[in-house]
Amino acid sequence: MAISPPSDLVLDVVKAANPADVEVAQAKLAANKAAFAATSLAENGSGFGAAFSALNSAATQAGLANANTHSSPTKVPQVYRKFEAMMMQNFVKNMLPSSETLYGKGSAGEIWKGMMAEQLGNTIAKNGGVGIAEKMYQEQVTKMRNTGAINSATNENDKKMALSAVTDFQRKTLAATDASDGDTSITNQNTLTSQKA
Repeated sequence: MAISPPSDLVLDVVKAANPADVEVAQAKLAANKAAFAATSLAENGSGFGAAFSALNSAATQAGLANANTHSSPTKVPQVYRKFEAMMMQNFVKNMLPSSETLYGKGSAGEIWKGMMAEQLGNTIAKNGGVGIAEKMYQEQVTKMRNTGAINSATNENDKKMALSAVTDFQRKTLAATDASDGDTSITNQNTLTSQKA
């Protein structure tokens, strides 16, 4: 005896299910489909990074590549670039639309929006930024030159003062610990004496 189930078996199960559960399942399927599509694009070299590479090449062709260069090209340390990326991330996040259909609802939507802003900020800073890193670095270099602190080794007198401060702190800490231990031992001796009597 052969069993031939109706072709609408899955549809009958969906109709019998709670509508709220169906919507949740459909949302999960849509999210999984979007994640799979994003992963596929990234693996094929057509993802988010490729889109910005295309924008950068378009800017180069339009003659905009040198629009943000400054008069004194200097190598800025990475920490300044990271700071500029963080600043740009905050600017970009505030400028992005707050659409639930674009990013999703609730915490997940905020996380996606934050991740997109982070990528945009990092890309902007990596490609020269808006000049925050260069300005901060130049101000720091100027300040160090004016105070004479640039390329100077630690003074031997400063080392001795720091070492004596640490030693003094250790003495005070140990003295306080010894004093409290001494009080405890005296209390313990008084307790033993009263118990014997």
